[in-house]
Amino acid sequence: MWIRADGRKCIGTGCHEWVCSPFLDLVLGLRYGRAMIRWVTVAALAAICLILCSVDCPAPLTFRAGEGWSYEPFGGEKWRRTRAKDQLEVAKAFFDKKRYGLAAKSARRTVKVWPLSDYAPQAQYLLGRAYEERSMDERAFKEYQVLLEKYPKVDNYPEVLQRQFEIANRFLAGQWFKLWGYVPFFPSMERTSEMYEKLIRNGPYSSVASQSQLNIGTAREKQHEYLKAVKAYEKAADRYHDQPTVAADALYRAGLAYNKQAKTAEYDQSVAGLAINTFGDFAALHPNDPRVVDANEIVSSLKSEQARGNFEIARYYAKKRRWDAALIYYNEVIIKDPNSAYAQNAKKKLEEIKLQKATRDKAAGGAKIR
Repeated sequence: MWIRADGRKCIGTGCHEWVCSPFLDLVLGLRYGRAMIRWVTVAALAAICLILCSVDCPAPLTFRAGEGWSYEPFGGEKWRRTRAKDQLEVAKAFFDKKRYGLAAKSARRTVKVWPLSDYAPQAQYLLGRAYEERSMDERAFKEYQVLLEKYPKVDNYPEVLQRQFEIANRFLAGQWFKLWGYVPFFPSMERTSEMYEKLIRNGPYSSVASQSQLNIGTAREKQHEYLKAVKAYEKAADRYHDQPTVAADALYRAGLAYNKQAKTAEYDQSVAGLAINTFGDFAALHPNDPRVVDANEIVSSLKSEQARGNFEIARYYAKKRRWDAALIYYNEVIIKDPNSAYAQNAKKKLEEIKLQKATRDKAAGGAKIR
């Protein structure tokens, strides 16, 4: 639809003389005005970006091939060198000055740029030390692990194992793991156990391996995973049987773990029996150990608990008049703990049941004769 000069409307293509109404002028003006504003805004932003790019960034992130991204403060100290030896010396100097962040950067560059040089193992060790000094223990443990796996002939292998052991011990004591290496998140006995397992793989018969195996059992106990703890202790007793102190400690702890499992809500007579057997082995193999007295007391308590459990089962069968089953469990009470009060009561119950059974049998025999 078109509007002629005289104001009349014209529909179709037959009208050629036309002008736009004031309303149409306003619409077209707004449309082209918005487009102009948009283009001016884009041009202004492009100009600002161009100006900013021409100015040095005060805190640039720099990417270098083979090294990745690194943060380099504007006007900061120059720490890059062109030789592995010089780069390691810079890392050591920063470490001595307790500038552990730059020490870690310098050491990491030594390892990445010259991984096969004679200075790489020292740099990898220094990297772990720098993280440890910054209380980033999990990261330090990982860097030490890289050192032992990548450079297994490093001169200070035992020292690195000792450092890993001390880090794992801190986590065992309840230190929190950190999210992204900085934010304290939660303690984890599962991850602590994994640390000890890696440590044992690094040196199965090192000076810290046996204690690491025992500590795995301790971590499992803190998780209330008592049967897993028993497995860890039994492995320690078996693998390090030539170390009497370790073997004795492992057996005793295994018995304690069994005892804890036996005391859980779902009391299991078989677990109590395993605990008794384990403490029996401990007392037989290490008769001079001062803990034998405690072990015997625990065994006595377990036997009393077994007697109580069997006595209750026997009473249940007696109430149901299932006399044969009741006789079996009353006998078990006497066998498990013959000196207990439960055993004395069980003997009386046995006599009563036998007397009742004899009376019933006699009565049944008389009825048949008639």
